[in-house]
Order: sequence, then C-alpha cells, then structure tokens
Amino acid sequence: MALGVALGAYAAHASKGAAHPEAARLLQTAVLYQLVHGIGLIATGLLATQRTSRWLAAAGSLFVAGIALFCGSLWTLALSGTSGGPIAPVGGTAFIAGWIALAIHAGRLRL
Repeated sequence: MALGVALGAYAAHASKGAAHPEAARLLQTAVLYQLVHGIGLIATGLLATQRTSRWLAAAGSLFVAGIALFCGSLWTLALSGTSGGPIAPVGGTAFIAGWIALAIHAGRLRL
C-alpha cells in the first residue's frame, strides 16, 4: 500500500513528460488498481489468521500477479509509449480470479 501511495505521487509528476499522450490516465488507473488490490492482499492476510487454504494462497498469488502484470503494463505503456502485448488483460483476469478465490475461501469458513 505504501508503494502504491509513493507511485501515485510519482505518477502525478512523471506523466507530464511521458511518452504516451494518455499517460496521466494510464498511471492513475494503474495506481488505483494497485491500491484496491493491496486492500485485497490485506483481506487475504486477515483471513489467513483464521485458517489458510489453497484458495486463500491462490487469491494472494493472483493479486500479486495482477498487480505486476496489469499495473506494470500500464506503467510501461505510459512511460515508454510501447505495449508489451496483451499483458494487461492477463493481469485483469488474475485480479478477477483472485477475488473469486478469496470469495470461495471466505464462503468455506465456519465462523
């Protein structure tokens, strides 16, 4: 979460001289998704204090992968102007799968 805040502050300045004309919007989206999924990682950690499962481990791993792939690809596009291919959709799919895995784990808890 701290990295997301720091990157958000950096993005406010980095977008001014960035290669992509929509850099400010791309970086804003990348930071927003990083922070939202950071909250997902916190939820994953809190649930792990009750009971762990493969679903919970998958959720955490998928959130981290989504942050790296989705957010990373937006940063790359914004600052370099080049796309690394269809990496953002893979990261977005990881985000969705992570939330589904987290929901399955939470649904299986007997509170």
